[in-house]
Amino acid sequence: MTSTVAVGEAVAAAGEESFAKVVATLIRLTGDWTLAEDCAQDALARALERWPRDGVPNNPGGWLMTVARNRAVDRLRRTSTEQQKLAQLTRIERLDDTEPPDAREAAVVDDRLRLIFTCCHPALSLESRVALTLRTVAGVPTADIARAFLVSESAMTRRLTRAKAKIAAAGIPYRVPVGDALTERLPGVLAVVYLLFTRGYDSGGEPALADEAVRLARLLVGLMPGESEIAGLLALCLLQHSRRHARTNAAGELVPLDRQDRSRWDRAAIAEGLALLQTPAGPYSLQAAIAACHATSQNPDDTDWPRIAALYDQLARLHRSPVVGLNRAVAHGFAHGPDIGLSLLAEARADGSLDAYPPAVAAEAALTARAGDTTRAAQLFREAALAVTSEQERSALLSRAAELD
Repeated sequence: MTSTVAVGEAVAAAGEESFAKVVATLIRLTGDWTLAEDCAQDALARALERWPRDGVPNNPGGWLMTVARNRAVDRLRRTSTEQQKLAQLTRIERLDDTEPPDAREAAVVDDRLRLIFTCCHPALSLESRVALTLRTVAGVPTADIARAFLVSESAMTRRLTRAKAKIAAAGIPYRVPVGDALTERLPGVLAVVYLLFTRGYDSGGEPALADEAVRLARLLVGLMPGESEIAGLLALCLLQHSRRHARTNAAGELVPLDRQDRSRWDRAAIAEGLALLQTPAGPYSLQAAIAACHATSQNPDDTDWPRIAALYDQLARLHRSPVVGLNRAVAHGFAHGPDIGLSLLAEARADGSLDAYPPAVAAEAALTARAGDTTRAAQLFREAALAVTSEQERSALLSRAAELD
């Protein structure tokens, strides 16, 4: 008899590895999202009951797939008077162990890719796409997603239910688009993954979300190895995530990039990110190349700011936005002097879209300090501190102001 603790760990590991695969396959076979998730959960519960007695199977994921499939068959048989359910039952019973392993694995890969693109369909709101991807593709519990979105679990359950109902009602196809449609949809999928990452990486965010985003990006790289922007997104996430342990000090206060203890950076993540880098051409690969400039510098004075500024010039031409303009101004300020940076920052803020954006005020403060006006810089740091919502950020900005005072 296997220990309860060991079985619990084995079930958790099998769930993390296989839950999304099981759900994706059952959705394809039945067309019923709720049925697929319920049967996958039932399989995990059955594992907790039977594995302590029978032992952990050699292929835990295959065991879960078989149990979930059989559970789906049982539930469909109870409603098999409907022709639609009979058709579903016929399809699901074809999924058996007589199929060659390579063919089964290929089908599971295709199912997960279909599921990602279905969850990220543009007919859904961005928040619904993120939540549905977390729940169905990543297998994150609804309670955890609710906490990340700062809503109750019941509210998140309703949001997920509405999203799945909209997919059914709108007839959103469960497939990966091809040709021009794939080119059009892929940026939306990558945007969802990167939004997950930033939700977890930002101060006050849910760190597990950043880990899930890295896992999803790795999954996409494995499913679509020829797409350079997917590799760029994974590289970007890894290079930024490599700094996570150095972003706060022992007191829990945020530490700016130029003051971080670089010995605490995750060198394995940096190496993996650098290995993924290709010639930067799209927005994620360009941002990854920028992150690589920071990751490969031994100290702040070694940072190749002229290259970073040039990369931001490319990014601004490709993806013009106020935030890109803000970061470009900072890069030029470090590369070519604070006066140039302040001039470019004024251009970026000209349309007023950055007026209520605290990082823009903080960037102006940093450039103003470099220009020598410490009194004005301290005042700007305090203004930025008043506008942020994170206590960590507020404390860090006030500390900078106090240093200048």
